[in-house]
Amino acid sequence: MIDEQLLDDAEALERADRLGALLALASAGARIRSGARAAQEAGLAQLRPEGRPRALLVAGHGAAAQAAAVLAALGGQACPVHILRPVSGAAPPDVRSDAYPVGLQWSLPGWAGPADLLVVASTHGAEAGLVALVERGYQSGCTVVAVAPPGSPLGDAALQARGMPLPYLTSPGSAPSWDRDPDLVRDDPGDLWAMLASLLSLTHRLALTSSGPEALSAAADLLDDLAVRCGPMADAYQNPAKSLALRLDGSLPLIWTDGPLADAASVRFADMLAEHAARPALAAALPEALVRHRGLLESAVGPGDPSDHDDFFRDRTEEPTQRPAIVLLHRQAADEGEADPQPQGLPTGSGVSGRSDGANGPAIPGESPVPGRPDAGARPSLSRARRLAALHGTPLYDLAATSKEPLTAVAELIALSDFCAVYLGLAAHPWGD
Repeated sequence: MIDEQLLDDAEALERADRLGALLALASAGARIRSGARAAQEAGLAQLRPEGRPRALLVAGHGAAAQAAAVLAALGGQACPVHILRPVSGAAPPDVRSDAYPVGLQWSLPGWAGPADLLVVASTHGAEAGLVALVERGYQSGCTVVAVAPPGSPLGDAALQARGMPLPYLTSPGSAPSWDRDPDLVRDDPGDLWAMLASLLSLTHRLALTSSGPEALSAAADLLDDLAVRCGPMADAYQNPAKSLALRLDGSLPLIWTDGPLADAASVRFADMLAEHAARPALAAALPEALVRHRGLLESAVGPGDPSDHDDFFRDRTEEPTQRPAIVLLHRQAADEGEADPQPQGLPTGSGVSGRSDGANGPAIPGESPVPGRPDAGARPSLSRARRLAALHGTPLYDLAATSKEPLTAVAELIALSDFCAVYLGLAAHPWGD
């Protein structure tokens, strides 16, 4: 069970946060700025591309793979983005048995060739499988770019392949953490933003994405603002991330998404819940989620009236350990109706709205249309999701990014869910791992 008093004690949160996750999330805006600046200083401004590539191939894992998913969502139709996932394989004979990560290998599609751009990204730069992929990309005629720490084996491999190395800057004072297994390195939560800044700086220069320096600066400013609103100094009553963490306590989060940006944010949310809160979560895109998770909503989740599940002052001692709760991630459409007036006593939210269908208690800051009223201008998949939640008495928390700029919209969704996952972990396991 979550320790609610801990969430309102900033000093206790700092002591419990032995891995520095909250500090890493607070520095997200700074990581974007430093990453974008490092890319420009590496000579990206002098790059003279000769047309767009046929396809963009991005290989990586961890934070690099998460950044690639966001990049693919932002890419639109300008150029197909293919994320190359690692597979397990035998370690090369010249690789130490304790090298990280042992046995991960990447392969190129058979059609990859001189018309394609291969981007190999890593926050560590020591993966033998990625170094081998650079060599195969060079042999296939692909143009190669490596985003890796300066002086790393991956960056050196890109130079040898006549490619372009872009520096990845680690957070000051941070170092990879091998907990108990050399294969399991804990990424810094802020690594996503530094990696994404480098990737977007490159793709904007190649005219593959519209998220250039101005969009990166706006996203950094928004992340700075959310770091204050969702930070440990803000009380749970006024903090949307702490509020959402309280409401997800004891639940099985079903992360439903509408749109590619929300899809990318849901992958990050599920990963953060597993990594920092030791909580399983199921993510699915609408409308397929209505079928894939229907059995969870229809099954008996425990005794009691479902309408009591979102009561802030409820007695949690007799609740089932896992009950489904829907977290709906999406962008607010331009024609979507304005939110209803705030209920008495609820503070203004952070631009990310919340609701609770089928429940009588207060929702997280920023209330959406009330249950039972048609959603003005809402997309059909969102309306169906809300109706299904109300039908089964399942709590639904509606996180809608209000920004018109795609990059800042996905930053809204990721930042709030990141803080929520960390608070869930700290309040449930206050002394860390």
